[in-house]
Amino acid sequence: MNSDIDNPEGLELSQIDIHELLPQQEPFVMIDRLVYCDKTVTLAETEIRNDDIFVENGHLSASGLIENIAQTCAARIGYYNYIHKKGIQIGFIGAIRNMDILQLPPVGEILTTRVEVKEEVFGMTLAEATVSWRNQVYVTTEMKIAVKE
Repeated sequence: MNSDIDNPEGLELSQIDIHELLPQQEPFVMIDRLVYCDKTVTLAETEIRNDDIFVENGHLSASGLIENIAQTCAARIGYYNYIHKKGIQIGFIGAIRNMDILQLPPVGEILTTRVEVKEEVFGMTLAEATVSWRNQVYVTTEMKIAVKE
């Protein structure tokens, strides 16, 4: 998949190193790749590894799921800035609402995180997010992200 965001260079998402889109650095990076990005929907994938900072007892923790969602939001902004040759922006979680953790995903699974932007105003983004693997949904939530200009 690619993107329908105005992309003057015609870059494929698979050509972009995720580290060029995120302010986080290892070992804190919680997504492996951006697989789709348009003006409202972003999809990212990550494999849960045993040595991930947020893995506890063989499962990704709730904190890891939250960070994964926040970084998917950050990758969306990072991708837009990357193709428009702007720097990486720092974002902050402003609020988390209606979080429903159905199950913690085990090590070895490749998660798909889907973030859909519902509203953007004054540097704040309200998004709905789902983290899943195949047909198994692990978490749904709403998240507000504030971006530092």
